[in-house]
This record gives sequence, C-alpha cells and structure tokens, in this order.
Amino acid sequence: MKLLDKAIKNHKYLVFLDFEGTQYSHEMIAIGAVLATLNRKGEIKRMKKGYKAFVLAKNKIGTFVENLTGINQALLDKEGIPFAKAMKGLREYCGSAFMKATFVTFGNHDMKILGQSFSYNLDSPKEIIAQIQHNYLDFSQFISTFTKDSHNNPYSLSNYCAHYYVDREGIEHDPLYDAINLAKLYDAFVRSPDVVLEDYLITLNKMPHIPQPIKEVITKLTNGENVTSEEYKNITKEYLK
Repeated sequence: MKLLDKAIKNHKYLVFLDFEGTQYSHEMIAIGAVLATLNRKGEIKRMKKGYKAFVLAKNKIGTFVENLTGINQALLDKEGIPFAKAMKGLREYCGSAFMKATFVTFGNHDMKILGQSFSYNLDSPKEIIAQIQHNYLDFSQFISTFTKDSHNNPYSLSNYCAHYYVDREGIEHDPLYDAINLAKLYDAFVRSPDVVLEDYLITLNKMPHIPQPIKEVITKLTNGENVTSEEYKNITKEYLK
C-alpha cells in the first residue's frame, strides 16, 4: 500500500514499541520492543527476539497502573534500570537498523511517556529520543482511517487483532507482548488488502461530514449499484431544491 509505504518513509526496518508509564507523571516504567525486517511487499519477513526492560521512575507508579500492569515499586527496585540505560539498551538492540527504522506504536501516549521521561532525565542521550520522535508512526491512527467499529470509532489493539484474525501472544499490558502483537497486527493488515478495502468502503459510507449528494452516491456504490454522471447530477440537483 502506497499510503503505508509513505507513512513508514519506505524504511526496510520497523521497531514496534510499547511503553508502560506511571499514572500521574507519565514516566516510563517498562519498555517492550521488536525489530522487524520487511520484504519488498512491505510484509514482515523476519522478527528479532524482543527487547524488554523495567525502568526506574522518579515519581510514584499509581494504584491503577499497578493493578493494570502488575508492575509495582518493589519490582522496579529489584529489576529496574535508569531511563538512560533503557534507551541505550534499545539503541544497542536495534544495532545498525536504529538509524534506518520507523518506530511504530499503537496510540500517541507512548510518545508522551517518552517525552515526559526525558524531561525527568535530562542526562539521557537526546539523540536517541530525537531519532525515535522524528521517525515515528502511530499505527492506531493509520489503521483507523480504514477500519472502525460499528459506531465508527477506532478499535483497541486487542479488538483490531481479533478483526484481522491475529493470534495474540501473552497478556495485555506486558510491553513486550503488546509490541509483538502490534507487529503481528501490522503484518496482518498488509497481507489483507481485500479486508482493508471492504472496511474502507464501509467507513467512507459512515463518515459524518461528507456532503449529502456524495454520501448518497457512495451508499449506492457500496451497495453494488452503478451511478452515472447524469444520475449524480440529478441527485445533487434534488439536494439543492
């Protein structure tokens, strides 16, 4: 898909990311990443074993996040590493692909976590943060252009996976498994052009701000009817009466 090629800047490498953050300060407490190599069709041909780290935050985690992720202060005290070290670990994990990759998340909250974490850790490698921010794709925003639920709203990651028949791994809110499942969703999307087309036809028909004459034509076409230029003109004429 040309639109997707443009969105990933025609990069051969994608790094699927998921960050877990504190409840209030939105600092990173865990990172999961998977490096994928694409073939000429944009499909994933190879995925590297993932990278995961727990990250020490300067502020409290929050009860809601603890219950959601299973990550608490005791775990961070035992296994957590500084934010700067986690970012350097991500850079080392990606190797030479780091400078030639697009970084893919599901939703924009991950970038908020990245920015907030850097603001609390100004001694961290700025060039690593900047590279991620400069070459970043919110796949949730991209896929929701074509596929939405019955109320014309974006799906969650798990529901998109179900829609595209992705066999999810692990549990939700484990950053490594969320990154893996995002990679699998991306690949299923690329390999399902017919599903994307049918979804997009439905989504176009539900768009709320399409002028009525065009919406009526789209509805007819979606229902398998042919519409001539003269019919389109008459539909518009009737609308303007």
